[in-house]
Amino acid sequence: MNSSVIWHQGLSFTGKADTGFEVPLGADPAVGGANDGFRPLELMAVSLAGCTAMDVISILMKKKQDVTSFEVRVQAEQAQEMPRVFTHAVIRYMVSGHAVDEAAVRRAIELTATNYCPAQAMLGKVVPLELVYEILEDEGNGNKRLVKEGKFQP
Repeated sequence: MNSSVIWHQGLSFTGKADTGFEVPLGADPAVGGANDGFRPLELMAVSLAGCTAMDVISILMKKKQDVTSFEVRVQAEQAQEMPRVFTHAVIRYMVSGHAVDEAAVRRAIELTATNYCPAQAMLGKVVPLELVYEILEDEGNGNKRLVKEGKFQP
């Protein structure tokens, strides 16, 4: 896997990878940036969320779960001192659907955490990760009702 960043000006870059896709990178004006792109650590959090989300939804689809919407949120805390590394992160899986089985959700989270997601495997070696989930019943018309919530600990 290869990636690169190309500098434009100030603290503005474009990131590229083998796939050919590009992503803007920028910095906060307080440190000389133009607020014109993702911060590099934001992309690490997005990478973690995306990696585990793809695993979990794929597993839930294979388990024939009737999922109508799905979101993974990563809330990462950073050290106050430089280099401001992640010190703790909560990965929240929010699964909405019809009669979604809690055991299927827990198993999907277990598989991504222990077997499949390289982003989670790498970051989990240096950052404590907390895995929590919410299962919501989709009642239609945008209405959802929380039916289960829990924590997965590998």
